[in-house]
Amino acid sequence: MRKYPSLLSLALVCCCWSVQAEVFTSIGQMTDLIYTEKELVQSLKEYIKAEESKLDAVKSWANKLDVLTRVSTLDPEGYLAHPVNAYKLMKRLNTEWSELESLVLQDPSDGFISNMTVHRQYFPDQEDEKGAAKALMRLQDTYKLDSESFARGKLPGMHHNAILTVDDCYDMGKTAYNEADYYHAVLWMQQALRQMDAGEEHVVSKADVLDYLSYSVYQMGDLPRAIELTRRLVAIDSSHQRAGGNLRYFEKLLSKQLNKLNQEGQEPATEEPIQLGTYKRPNDYLPEREIYEALCRGEGVKMTTERRSRLYCRYHDGNRNPRLLLQPMKEEDEWDSPHIVRYLNALSDQEIEKIKELAKPRLARATVRDPITGVLTTANYRVSKSAWLEGEEDPVIERVNQRIEDITGLTTQTAELLQIANYGVGGQYEPHFDFSRRPQDIMVDGNRLATFLNYMSDVEAGGATVFPDFGAAIYPKKGTAVFWYNLFRSGEGDYRTRHAACPVLVGSKWVSNKWIHERGQEFRRPCGLTEVD
Repeated sequence: MRKYPSLLSLALVCCCWSVQAEVFTSIGQMTDLIYTEKELVQSLKEYIKAEESKLDAVKSWANKLDVLTRVSTLDPEGYLAHPVNAYKLMKRLNTEWSELESLVLQDPSDGFISNMTVHRQYFPDQEDEKGAAKALMRLQDTYKLDSESFARGKLPGMHHNAILTVDDCYDMGKTAYNEADYYHAVLWMQQALRQMDAGEEHVVSKADVLDYLSYSVYQMGDLPRAIELTRRLVAIDSSHQRAGGNLRYFEKLLSKQLNKLNQEGQEPATEEPIQLGTYKRPNDYLPEREIYEALCRGEGVKMTTERRSRLYCRYHDGNRNPRLLLQPMKEEDEWDSPHIVRYLNALSDQEIEKIKELAKPRLARATVRDPITGVLTTANYRVSKSAWLEGEEDPVIERVNQRIEDITGLTTQTAELLQIANYGVGGQYEPHFDFSRRPQDIMVDGNRLATFLNYMSDVEAGGATVFPDFGAAIYPKKGTAVFWYNLFRSGEGDYRTRHAACPVLVGSKWVSNKWIHERGQEFRRPCGLTEVD
């Protein structure tokens, strides 16, 4: 059983949870917690200093009275024969011991507890911790990183040293176990056991780790290894509540399986540690999972020499737009069909900082439309926070909207507000369409004709925008923007544009989206009868 300082326990029990979990979904908002924690550390130091000062005073009293009582108890009557000693005894017991009692009863923790109470409302809760743990597992899967890499902080682009202890790994495994995710429970319990066997300090017991690990391995269908691990558990704790029963059950089950196969016995399980790839990750709801994750890793990109020869860069003046004549945009082809282009210097650093400043106080968990009910709701496949900014709020937003209109030649009068998104721990948006596929979901201004995506930060690792249908990967580059059409000229959706925002492995990803709608584009992008770009 874990032990925590009683003062912190008191603070945590006395303070209520007043904020809904969602902190982990935005790195931008999580940075505030860094400064909050620094302030709490300072408050804790002040409390420690006050406690030490109090203890020094009590020690001084104890030392002085220890010397005095040693003398007085040698000859009590002779000691009290001196009238000054008699007076001082009366004074000590009547006054000075009462003062000492008051000193001992003083509680220097009041200031610290008060500070904790003020900040607690902004703290992450259990759902945030679980969400962050699941995000690490998502990164582990997407980028094929083993638990050892995470535990040792060996991540690409990392500049800060961060390690996971035995107890951290155990908690990761327990989070997965409680979600019936035995695949990840095995990986993280195995890592906890590995670090434990290497002699690292830990609070959790080896019996607890083996208990979770053996049952998770059984759930993955590996009976021989489950038996071997359970035997290790019984050897450590023969009175364990479940171990003996589990061992008999596993052995009986294995015997039945061998009898069905007409085998007399089976080789005992190897004691080799379980590695990434020992067990196959179970399939889930996303059919293109493997293709999507491979593209996120930079694998399977279908950029051939022939295709690259069809990509060009050029100066773009928006069809002789007056605002772009003297300083045209630098336009680069990212893909030929569907045509995706990138614009350089689409946003300045000053504009980016202003947009983030306006958006940060309003960031809220990004939602998706439920395909069955049509209601907006949060989902595990979209982990980010977003805010919507109107042009009237600030000249910078108005200027950005106008620039998008100048570049694309499409009106933004019927477009959606500028959406700002910040991705948190393992932030992602799995493959999706920007256009609506259900007629009842299409807005009064028509469907989403086109997407204009501004990258407002560089990302050290991960965070690419990928298109699984045709194998493209576009990487974030601060100040640039990418643009593509979601609809053919016929008005039909271009299903090739199904795309995803890969999980952010290292860094903080900021983007702004402008979804341009059909109404008002009749003469800017005339309709056609065929499905062509």
